[in-house]
Amino acid sequence: MQFGVFSVGDVTTDPTTGRTPTEHERITAMTQIALKAEEVGLDVFATGEHHNPPFVPSSPTTHLGYIAAKTERLQLSTATTLITTNDPVKIAEDYAMLQHLSGGRVDLMMGRGNTGPVYPWFGKDIRQGIALAVENYHLLRRLWREDVVDWEGRFRTPLHGYTSTPAPLDGTPPFVWHGSIRSVEIAEQAAYYGDGFFHNHIFWGPEHTRQMVGLYRQRFEHYGHGSADQAIVGLGGQAFMAETEAEAKRRFRPYFDVAPVYGHGPSLEEFTSATPLTVGTPEMVIERTLASADYAGDYQRQLFLMDHAGLPLDVVLEQIEILGREVVPTLRTEFERRRPAHVPSDPPTHASLVAAGPESPHHLVIPAAPVAAATSEETV
Repeated sequence: MQFGVFSVGDVTTDPTTGRTPTEHERITAMTQIALKAEEVGLDVFATGEHHNPPFVPSSPTTHLGYIAAKTERLQLSTATTLITTNDPVKIAEDYAMLQHLSGGRVDLMMGRGNTGPVYPWFGKDIRQGIALAVENYHLLRRLWREDVVDWEGRFRTPLHGYTSTPAPLDGTPPFVWHGSIRSVEIAEQAAYYGDGFFHNHIFWGPEHTRQMVGLYRQRFEHYGHGSADQAIVGLGGQAFMAETEAEAKRRFRPYFDVAPVYGHGPSLEEFTSATPLTVGTPEMVIERTLASADYAGDYQRQLFLMDHAGLPLDVVLEQIEILGREVVPTLRTEFERRRPAHVPSDPPTHASLVAAGPESPHHLVIPAAPVAAATSEETV
């Protein structure tokens, strides 16, 4: 099973000191977080993609390429790649290039994005978010799998005799996850292609996660990719740890109370009881993370958000040290102890995809759900 960290790259004032890091400091901190993840034995580092303040990761492939040059084993991913506002032609080129630079240590998570104003900045309409996600990904798959592509769709100029360069490493495209919190159409899309489904359930309770992951598993089996319990699932999580629960809450509460997303809302106690956020001891994080398989099934990737809400870098690195040295070894053992032999323990890697050989072509029909249902409040 893969364990790692993801960063949304927010630039947030530290509420305990009043100091706000510069953009340069925040980008540098994200790099150090990735290097620390590899040092302590984690498997994955994933970066978000944002094009608006207060976030800095506007160019994930640039950053991941730099990290690739400084690491040897770490899997590089995104959380997420905006399939709606990015041109699929540029995605095909950028991530194939990153594949070559990293020696295949890359996959990516497709998402729609949750910031309404970003869509018109890139000439798109958020009300077409689902249709954009479906059509753009269909084109991306073809660009990665066909030498010459002729294309005509709703959302970009036609392509005639187009060849994407460079071709994917070893003729094998990166593995793709589709990230969604509540869009069933995206779960359907992931299932149709046999891709991974990443449910970043950090704001939702177990029952919602059970429903979303369950739908994906059911449709994965329906499309003939394997049994429902063999579907490739990833989950998000959040944690802050100390020797005692009281100490963890004392240290983390000031950051929670003013966090950009959930600050000034539910109390820390209310939020931790309703979501996967765990503020307490390493043993509590182990217990709650293991419990996620009770409602989501045996899954393949667990990513933790550790560096948000203005937490200073030294604290984040301390948290990753605890995660890698004290939490993840136990999680690896216990997750594998309960996993049936026929259920994959890891998501596909470049090596396993190369060994599996060429895929059969699929064509996805736009889901029947109304595109107009997408609003600026919906998240990836």
